[in-house]
Amino acid sequence: MKTILVTGGAGFIGSRFVRYLLNGYPDYRVIVVDALNYAGDPDNLTEEVRNDPRFSFWWGNVRNAELVYDLVAMSDVVVHFAAESHVARSIYDNTTFFETDVLGTQTVANAVLKHGDRVERFVHISTSEVYGTALAEPMSEEHPLNPLTPYASAKAGADRLVYSYWATYDLPAVIIRPFNNYGPNQHLEKVVPRFITAALRDKPLTVHGDGASERDWLFVDDHCQALDKVLHADMKALKGQCINLGTGIATSVLEIARLVLEMLGKPESLIQHIGDRPGQVRKHIASTEKARRLLNWQATSTLADGLARTIAWYEANPAWWERRLWMTSVPIKTRDGRIEQH
Repeated sequence: MKTILVTGGAGFIGSRFVRYLLNGYPDYRVIVVDALNYAGDPDNLTEEVRNDPRFSFWWGNVRNAELVYDLVAMSDVVVHFAAESHVARSIYDNTTFFETDVLGTQTVANAVLKHGDRVERFVHISTSEVYGTALAEPMSEEHPLNPLTPYASAKAGADRLVYSYWATYDLPAVIIRPFNNYGPNQHLEKVVPRFITAALRDKPLTVHGDGASERDWLFVDDHCQALDKVLHADMKALKGQCINLGTGIATSVLEIARLVLEMLGKPESLIQHIGDRPGQVRKHIASTEKARRLLNWQATSTLADGLARTIAWYEANPAWWERRLWMTSVPIKTRDGRIEQH
């Protein structure tokens, strides 16, 4: 019986991974710690998960060293998702991002270090945002880190902090840099669910600037399958490594809006352009070579299939997202000085 600690396990990707583990590994126990802030939601952990005797939940912040140390002491593997994760929010509330993303990561890493005789691997979930705009295509793990927003810089700090713990203390760490995730249960402030729920209500799909910014879109279940590989690959090959998770295909935000409208049979006249977001990344596209080589993994969901599955989930679950509509946007100051909802 192996015990996996998932920090931020009530969030979008974390909760999906918790369900993946419990469904796929009957001999695993899963511990979740989550602060249940705007992104962490107990509804993301289904009744089936909550009633599973192999599952336990702790409500707490990863900056609480005493709590984190106790939970890590019970764990064989730590998968660290917990972070403040919304770019626009970081523009007007940047302090929280550094407190959670950097100091919280330090707390978890120190706990893993303290219990090094028990913890066999520490998987830190970073982000492609640490790279900034692509200077080369595709973006390999050797791409310079040029974070363009407070969120991205906080994640870059956490990313390099974990790396330094491997270099200094030989921490059994591997750093994962996923590109833009989407799928069921995603918070409505993210662009894909925001577009879907707007289209379902015949409301405008607001696009930053000209919408030409391109992203590598990764379906969340593919991400979970990659993490499965990370948990079970030879740690000698993974220790101290940074690994991208992406598809190697970039699609513009405007094209995502058009695809959503096409799939729902809605007119493109619903697209509404607003001011560009400060710190906007123009293009992200992942090199997938390292993930294939070290994990024997590559994304299998096409964008069309992933979007169709995501749309179907939001169509079938209006009760989940309708009460969250007030969280679809936050006010920020655009480059031309106007206050807009993003």
